[in-house]
Amino acid sequence: MSDILTILIASLIGISCSILGCFLVLRRMALLTDAISHAVLPGIVIAFLLSQSRDTFFMVLGAGTFGFFTSFLVEWLQQKGKIQADASIGIVFTFFFAVGIILVTQYTQEIDLDQECVLYGDLLHVTLDVWLLTDGTNLGPKTLWLLVPLLLIIITFVVIFYRTLQIITFDIVFAQSIGIPVALFHYALTALVSFTTVTSFESVGAILVVAFFIIPPATAQLLAKRLQHMIILSIIFSIVASLLGYYLSVIFNSSSSGMIVVVAGLLFLLVFLLAPRGGYFNKKKLSHAATLSS
Repeated sequence: MSDILTILIASLIGISCSILGCFLVLRRMALLTDAISHAVLPGIVIAFLLSQSRDTFFMVLGAGTFGFFTSFLVEWLQQKGKIQADASIGIVFTFFFAVGIILVTQYTQEIDLDQECVLYGDLLHVTLDVWLLTDGTNLGPKTLWLLVPLLLIIITFVVIFYRTLQIITFDIVFAQSIGIPVALFHYALTALVSFTTVTSFESVGAILVVAFFIIPPATAQLLAKRLQHMIILSIIFSIVASLLGYYLSVIFNSSSSGMIVVVAGLLFLLVFLLAPRGGYFNKKKLSHAATLSS
């Protein structure tokens, strides 16, 4: 049962990240998740100092607040400061991460709270942190009670606003010309990215979540011709990586989170080399055939 719950949690995280990641990859904003994963450290520390607790709710609330603030500042610097996207991301996340490290060293030296505990996860033990009612009823892992509603919110958001998100993703100028509130949808998307990132701290870890946001969508992009197909394929790749990665980690007695990402990377490499449309070897064959015909 523990194995099933572990794979389920990893798959839920992978699915949530992949759905949002498709829009981030297509909009060339994929590294925003890396920025968020570092920039939320001050939120974690402040939440702990105010609540004097490492309860998941307070950690997610503090980190989520700083994650959204990071997204807002990145966008604001691009729009108002005319700063390139990569530069604005680098400025914001390095500043907040440095502030977080200072807060950790100044105020939590005697507490088991450091950058590693929020950047790396422990997927194998997350199933042990269960929600117990006062009468002793076991409701299952706390993480599931965060991930399931979050995934439902993401799916609902994408389904309802699919057409609008599609227009913004592929032609932002046209979206603005027909009156779509592009900024509002941008902040809604990045807010979901922020809370998805921080909700995954205790399982796969913030840094490893970045891989889920980028690798499955990038793999699916090599195969899909339409956005909805890309989303479906990225979900499939996430689930396959979670399943194979977990069992390989058990066989080799290694990090389950790390192995899942390795499997996801190998799937990308396989598709990159062998994809029927745009695969490396197929491109080489076409190029060779064109050379011969000429």
